[in-house]
Amino acid sequence: MALTRIVSGACIGLEAVRVEIEVDSRESEKPFLVLVGLPDAAVREAKDRVFTALQNSGCDITKFSCTINLAPADLKKEGAAYDLPIAMGMLSNRGLVKKEKLADYLIVGELGLGGNTRPVLGALAYAYLAKELKLKGILLPAANGMEAALVPGIEVLAVESLRDAITAINGQTPPSIKARETKEQKPHPVDFSEIQGQLQAKRAMEIAAAGNHNILMTGPPGTGKSLLAKALISIMPPLEFDEALEVTKIYSIAGQLPHANLIQNRPFRSPHHTVSYAGLIGGGSVPRPGEVVLAHHGVLFLDELPEFSRSVLEAMRQPLEDRTLTISRALASTKFPCSCLLVAAMNPCPCGYKGHPEKACRDTALQIDRYQKKISGPLLDRIDLHVWVAPIASHELMSIQNQEPSKAILERVMRARARQKKRFGTNKTNAEMSAKELQTYIPADGPIKELIKQAIDSFQMSLRSVHRALKVAITIQDLAESDTLEEDHVLEALSFKQCS
Repeated sequence: MALTRIVSGACIGLEAVRVEIEVDSRESEKPFLVLVGLPDAAVREAKDRVFTALQNSGCDITKFSCTINLAPADLKKEGAAYDLPIAMGMLSNRGLVKKEKLADYLIVGELGLGGNTRPVLGALAYAYLAKELKLKGILLPAANGMEAALVPGIEVLAVESLRDAITAINGQTPPSIKARETKEQKPHPVDFSEIQGQLQAKRAMEIAAAGNHNILMTGPPGTGKSLLAKALISIMPPLEFDEALEVTKIYSIAGQLPHANLIQNRPFRSPHHTVSYAGLIGGGSVPRPGEVVLAHHGVLFLDELPEFSRSVLEAMRQPLEDRTLTISRALASTKFPCSCLLVAAMNPCPCGYKGHPEKACRDTALQIDRYQKKISGPLLDRIDLHVWVAPIASHELMSIQNQEPSKAILERVMRARARQKKRFGTNKTNAEMSAKELQTYIPADGPIKELIKQAIDSFQMSLRSVHRALKVAITIQDLAESDTLEEDHVLEALSFKQCS
């Protein structure tokens, strides 16, 4: 009898947790393979894939019976990532792989029937787990090698087949690979210099980028709302290394990593208004990240906001407030980060021409009221900046020249972000400031306090709405590089706030 223990992992949310695979084997006239440890259908089928892959790799497994336990037994095991560790455990019991070497590596990977390896989701999370467990390295499919190599300080054995895995563990081939050098950021598709006019909307976008504030643009069709949203990425600071790793991990888990390199550009997600609850928020029997999570450290653009399902929009309220998302299921709860900048756009009415200087609105007051009430007050309350995007007359359009490029705006945004980093000591932005922190930057008395009281009385602003307006005012102060919060900063912030 022989017993081998292999370290593997299971992805829960964005993190990988340790799974120990115990392989117990013995001689038998009738070969069999028993798999226990709460496996799902894909894991149960591993015994057939592994058995055939071993045979096609030239390994003699006749008269060889095996019991495999996936521990902890109360954690449901899903997917095909256990094929390779199970096969390596069986080979170790046959004396074909050095058992003491296997203990140094975390092993994951799917096997084809010919013994070739297939990629798995979440390679970056598995590599982090190997580092946390203080293992020497990770053994995984070649297609995941460059991704795992993004984690510094561990050895990566990336193999094309089961035979390669045997030779790598036995030390007969050079095992380690290194991550490729990160590529430069791709140019942004839209520059602010391409957008004619709309000075107020551009100013709102600059404030949003500087403080990571949510923004809603309202205006008739064709006024440039979508173009402004796409250009916003061009004035947001580049991802720092830790942020880039976090974004890359999310896309790896979701199976949407476009290449093995570190993601350098901030995400821009623009789901269609027919998106489901699970598509936008995330979910499923195995919780997967939705668009809100995929937009982490980037922009989530919701065009035609009233056309989204009301239940889907209402589910956005908690993520916008807490910047984290918890999906609860019967067996466990999964937490995802979702610190994204929400950019929403909508028409003022169903036909779109309410307030248009040249085209008449065809909708009744009742139709307009119903349309606008599709967006609840609590959701609007969580949006810091509300801006009207007006149409530009033809004679005005011809006179507009020399629009400010994104590069110039980005420089101001970077200086504002530097002030926030100095203020908080981290990459925290003004939009994430707590009410307690906010009070330390607001004068206890004087004209600003009086201005806030007048705004509350005149516009019936909620306390949350006031706090968000003050956060915007502090961002305006940062853009002005002022040492004190002035009345002009608060007035400009209030001009961008929708008041009921």
